[in-house]
Amino acid sequence: MKPVTHFLCPDIRAVRIVTFTLVLLGALVTVHARESTPEGLESGTIDSIEQLLEEKMAKDRIPGLSIAVLADGKIAWSNGYGFADLENDVPATASTVYRTASIGKTLTATAVMQLAERGLLDIDTPIQQYCSAFPVKQAPLTTRHLLTHTSGIRHYGGFRNEEELFNNRHYDNVISTLDIFKDDQLLFEPGTRYLYSTFGYVVLGCVIEGAAGTDYVNYMRRNVFEPAAMTSTRADDPSAIIPKRSRGYRLTAEGNIVNSRAVDMSSKLPAGGFVTTAEDLVKFAGAVMDHRIMSAATLDWMLKPARLKSGEIIPYGLGWGLFPGEDWYGFVEAFHGGSTPQVSGVLYMLPEARFAIALMTNLEGVPGRTELAAQVARLVLGLGKSQP
Repeated sequence: MKPVTHFLCPDIRAVRIVTFTLVLLGALVTVHARESTPEGLESGTIDSIEQLLEEKMAKDRIPGLSIAVLADGKIAWSNGYGFADLENDVPATASTVYRTASIGKTLTATAVMQLAERGLLDIDTPIQQYCSAFPVKQAPLTTRHLLTHTSGIRHYGGFRNEEELFNNRHYDNVISTLDIFKDDQLLFEPGTRYLYSTFGYVVLGCVIEGAAGTDYVNYMRRNVFEPAAMTSTRADDPSAIIPKRSRGYRLTAEGNIVNSRAVDMSSKLPAGGFVTTAEDLVKFAGAVMDHRIMSAATLDWMLKPARLKSGEIIPYGLGWGLFPGEDWYGFVEAFHGGSTPQVSGVLYMLPEARFAIALMTNLEGVPGRTELAAQVARLVLGLGKSQP
């Protein structure tokens, strides 16, 4: 593997103007993006990454994109491209704020495993020990089931699908959001199937409150965000003035870019209701990999693929997506994507290399985000090249 060399760049490299020509709204738009000061990537590597991003943005008609790369535990480079706000010509930058969407599930899972590490939570005990507000169901349900999406709690769907996807009610606390789904029966016996469930992670917010004896948001701020120096990460409140918050967009069936529908994310806060930046997300990954917010043993525990009762391995650990059984240049790949009204993004991590990438966009439903992050990793780490 090619080592990553870090450079302290001279002032002439501190500001670099990148011009992308994209086809947006049926017109040619020239986008100027200001790069943050790089401290580790060679100019040729940056050029190659930017070519990938330019092609991706043009192909998928992405209005705005922010990227951050963490190498050897430090932010090596970050930048923004396109527009954070098309209507007001606001450029996207490295510090543009986006919704986490389901990347927030990894943040919540980290908090759960901190509590387990501290002896305050047993992930194999029925959840009612910590979250009495969630009713006992037809079979025992544990925190492990919630973490691995094997709980049987439903995802969106059914006759309330539209209402749940595009919620506009503001919830003041996690417990009240359980009313949306807590009286529904489990779809299967916990541990027997994998079914991705946003609502399962909402219950984890209640579990955290019971185990920690404090409010979910307060716990996250003090035990995850502050220790990881995530200064731009907070609950997504649509009524709050949040500096550098991006606007969100979607593509119509006809291929037109339009504003996203308004959604209040408080109905699913522990499952992805935060706002953050690409830089904050790689800071989080760095804190995880450097064992500043959890031990090495706990991280290893989280990165083991879960098993169903049948023995079948699933492509998910305790809050991280995985590729079980695959050898990617000898590395374990851990990741979590997120897509919701206004955004698509991914956080991608190679723990053995102390390496992470965050890609955030303000367009819904952008495909291939994890694959794009892996392409960037190959460029930065020199993977796949013949060694001298």
